[in-house]
Amino acid sequence: MLKAVKKKRVYEDIVQQIRNLIQKGKLKQGDQLPTERELVDTFKVSRASVREAIRYLESMKFVKSRQGDGTYVIASSEEALIQPLATALFLEKDSLMDIVTIRKFIEPQVAQLAAENATASEINELEEILEEQAKDLGNGLNLTKTDSEFHNLLTRTAKNRVLERLLFAILDLLAQTREKYLQVEGRAQKSLKGHQEILSAIKARNPVAARQAMRRHLEEIEHILFNKKKGGVKRSSTPTGRNPPQ
Repeated sequence: MLKAVKKKRVYEDIVQQIRNLIQKGKLKQGDQLPTERELVDTFKVSRASVREAIRYLESMKFVKSRQGDGTYVIASSEEALIQPLATALFLEKDSLMDIVTIRKFIEPQVAQLAAENATASEINELEEILEEQAKDLGNGLNLTKTDSEFHNLLTRTAKNRVLERLLFAILDLLAQTREKYLQVEGRAQKSLKGHQEILSAIKARNPVAARQAMRRHLEEIEHILFNKKKGGVKRSSTPTGRNPPQ
């Protein structure tokens, strides 16, 4: 049903203008916004509208207010572009399979970039995470924490803030899925093996092998979550936030 168009709230226009300046690089990380009084005079709006806009920008991680000091830009132009998409991922009830499929497009690229850009110290840290994961596996402990740490650090080693911001949002959405996946008998061992293959390719500085290893790892997860067989895929319409299919 069509509904009457609601008048745009004043603060939304302020948010849009400031966000556009960040996206275009005219406001950069570390820049201080004009004072509240100056913003009121510039936008010709009430103090309440300015405060509401700043609160919204803070919630979106574009700016941060420091009491007694002012409000500063904390997002880069790339982050300002990707943040609305990341936020939409949290708000929309997309099917679990759709989100896992998107992950298959993004994470192999992340692994490829990691093989090209990871520093020696980052590789050492990845190794330490997998050593801890192997120890937890031997002690019969839950691997969710180390699994998350591995994928999160791997994302940072790619050195691409847009991919990082987007993938972090996706991984947060799939946190429950990761826990369910790792609890299936024998799957924790396969997860560790997949991580080791990915790291081995990264250490060898082989972007193609890293990409392929990540894709195999994600396809293994997909097979488990959706009972995917050669005859086809059992598609789930389970929305995020609910238990995935067993």
